[in-house]
Amino acid sequence: MTTLITNIKQLLQVRENHIEKVSGKEMADLPLIENAFLLLQDNLISNFGSMENLPKINPDKTIDATGKIVFPAWCDSHTHIVYAGNRVQEFVDRINGLSYEEIFNRGGGILNSAKKLNETPEEILYQESKLRLEEVMQQGSGAVEIKSGYGLTVESELKMLRVIKKLKENFPVAIKATFLGAHAFPSEYKENHAAYLDLIINEMLPKIAQENLADYIDAFLETGYFSIEETEKILEAGKKYGLPAKIHVNQFTAINGIEACVKHEALSVDHLEIVTDEDIEILKNSMTMPVALPSCSYFISIPYTPARKMLEAGLPLALASDFNPGTTPSGNMNFVVATACIKMKMTPEEAFNAATINGAYAMGISETHGSITKGKRANIIISKPVTSFYQLPYQFGTDLIDNVIIEGKIIR
Repeated sequence: MTTLITNIKQLLQVRENHIEKVSGKEMADLPLIENAFLLLQDNLISNFGSMENLPKINPDKTIDATGKIVFPAWCDSHTHIVYAGNRVQEFVDRINGLSYEEIFNRGGGILNSAKKLNETPEEILYQESKLRLEEVMQQGSGAVEIKSGYGLTVESELKMLRVIKKLKENFPVAIKATFLGAHAFPSEYKENHAAYLDLIINEMLPKIAQENLADYIDAFLETGYFSIEETEKILEAGKKYGLPAKIHVNQFTAINGIEACVKHEALSVDHLEIVTDEDIEILKNSMTMPVALPSCSYFISIPYTPARKMLEAGLPLALASDFNPGTTPSGNMNFVVATACIKMKMTPEEAFNAATINGAYAMGISETHGSITKGKRANIIISKPVTSFYQLPYQFGTDLIDNVIIEGKIIR
């Protein structure tokens, strides 16, 4: 089936040739075509250009995008959308003065979600997670990474990853699965970290590999969670099963964790609310993508990733939602992009690059997603009539999406 989109006010993120990512000053450049057309053939981008160069074709469907912006669907490279229930009470606890760490230390946070997930049957967990995935698709996400990590037992981690696999099979979005057994130490292993590491490495990982349930491995490398030494053991074990690393790091403290991640060739380092000059130097000239999660900072009132400092140092940066029940109960990438502009002082061009091509890189799918390039997946957002794409982050509380196309099919 061919779909022709005509009279596009601005066609964004146009890349004639494939690029993996953009960094530093390059992020301020968002290539676009004014008064453009875009041709989709089945599930791929077939052609694009200015309306004056529109070839004679007879498409199966034509969409008139007069006054509208068209750009690649968001690539959300960090989510936890497979979870059970919610943590509404903790939201109220924080309003009443408790910190995230205080809530965790009294059995809340990740351990609270793990308790609920252990008690939830797999089919119910799938149905709850399915609704969240459908929601973010409607909001324009065409690719999502989903982590386990709320199981913390062999069976429950496998249950989460099986749910992610089922979502992969039943939905057209690109989904990458990340094993995050090292999200927190269960209460029974609080004083015996070595035993839980043994459980992850010698029981969880072999079974995950046997069922081919994960694409990546992750750990919460942070004070009070997993140390550098513990994280390195997990990363080494992941390598043996062909699982590259995507690591939570520098959310609350900087403990030289980024150096270890780069040493182990992590695909991404995520959070980075606290970033030192040394961290920036280590990330320079590495293949590791820094990923900021601004709606997490917004929701739990912690510092924002210092985007300006990082970009001025020449680093790339991706944006992701961190959709999870405790610190970011939203996967709305439109809000993520707006928050990055408003609170992190990223320009709209930088934010769009961070949430499309760089987000795709942080998921390992930049060859197929994240830009308007011939042969890439037909994952497209069409805005409502706007003055320019700047209006999307400016009007942050308004839904300015008209259509979402995933794999060539209109889903909204």
